[in-house]
Amino acid sequence: MDLLYTGNMLKNRELLYRLIISQLFYDGYHNLAVELSTMVRADPPCPPSDRLLNVMVQGLQEDAQKRENSYDEVACGIDLEFETEGSSLAPEPASYETAYVTSHKQACRAGAFSHDGQLVATGSVDASIKILDVDRMLAKSAPEELDPGREQQGHPVIRTLYDHTDEVAFLEFHPKEQILASGSRDCSVKLFDISKASVKKAHKILTDCEPVRCLSFHPSGDFLVVGTDHQVLRVYDVATSQCFVSAIPSQQHRAGVSCVKYAQTAKMYASGSLDGAIKLWDGVSGRCVNTFPAAHDGAEVCSVAFSKNGKYLLSSGKDSLVKLWELSTSRCLIAYTGAGTTGKQEHSTQAVFNHTEDYVLFPDEATTSLCSWNSRNASRLHLMSLGHNGPVRFIIHSPTHPAFLTCSDDYRARFWFRRSNTH
Repeated sequence: MDLLYTGNMLKNRELLYRLIISQLFYDGYHNLAVELSTMVRADPPCPPSDRLLNVMVQGLQEDAQKRENSYDEVACGIDLEFETEGSSLAPEPASYETAYVTSHKQACRAGAFSHDGQLVATGSVDASIKILDVDRMLAKSAPEELDPGREQQGHPVIRTLYDHTDEVAFLEFHPKEQILASGSRDCSVKLFDISKASVKKAHKILTDCEPVRCLSFHPSGDFLVVGTDHQVLRVYDVATSQCFVSAIPSQQHRAGVSCVKYAQTAKMYASGSLDGAIKLWDGVSGRCVNTFPAAHDGAEVCSVAFSKNGKYLLSSGKDSLVKLWELSTSRCLIAYTGAGTTGKQEHSTQAVFNHTEDYVLFPDEATTSLCSWNSRNASRLHLMSLGHNGPVRFIIHSPTHPAFLTCSDDYRARFWFRRSNTH
């Protein structure tokens, strides 16, 4: 095998030299072409040709096409290799305003945005799920801004789902289809076809023996990774409902999985645990490829989120710290400090990027205020009261617009939006 590989390399190198010589003849560099031809002993002689130029142009075009088709957003966002400050027109999170408030009958613990930013979902301890239309929420909060032809917007809540028997712990929209996945303390993951106005029950159920804490879709939507009170991660084939787990027990967490997230590049997924560790898993083999033990000084890891380019991981823990990890070097690059001035937090919440990754958002438990930082230099921005009467148990930012959702133990979910003509 090694001899075959070496032989192929020599042939390719010989072909490259011949292409270079032919291109030099074609471009009129006769003496240089003859000299190079003599040095590499080109036999038979190379005719003039611009094939090398054509091959290079075609390769550049294919490379550009691949980049364009991979993931549109991967080209933007935080990248500390190339910039440290960045100039963005994205508004500061503290300038957002409450555009709509919806209530459940018990604490609100889960929230999600659809990938196009047009829908929001909320989940509650009362086992209910609400799906809301973003345009309708905005219309309710500022009817004077409506176009004359769009007066009849209807109620913002477009679906209310009752198919769980215990707390809805996590929600996520399918990346490509009109499907909502919900994980519950009733030991199940349910998939709802939300394209149907009459939907009340799930069209697919993944049953577990442990309460579900978190879940994340593969960017293709074909797989779903699920974390439960058990230490072993589950990966489901969405089409067949087949479940896969790592065959190497020593790679697993030592306590329940508190958070999990696929990278947009699909190369890996990350998990955080009550055991204080963050683990990185290969997106194809499912093997653990890296572990950050005691990532938050041993405190429970509350959230993990990849940057769009897959180079960084944002995490938060019950130590009230938010950290940015560089995955290529396995080191914490930045610690965002200043939240949790009264010490460690009692409840879990999340740290999230805004839609341009210029800012990091994190709710302060003691004051129910929003802490936000410049993502690149960790400078702390203005505090903003979130208006809740209890701890904010979930926060998620829109992937496309200056908008975020906060879910609280005061039974309410608040939709925040920054009205601007430039977003």
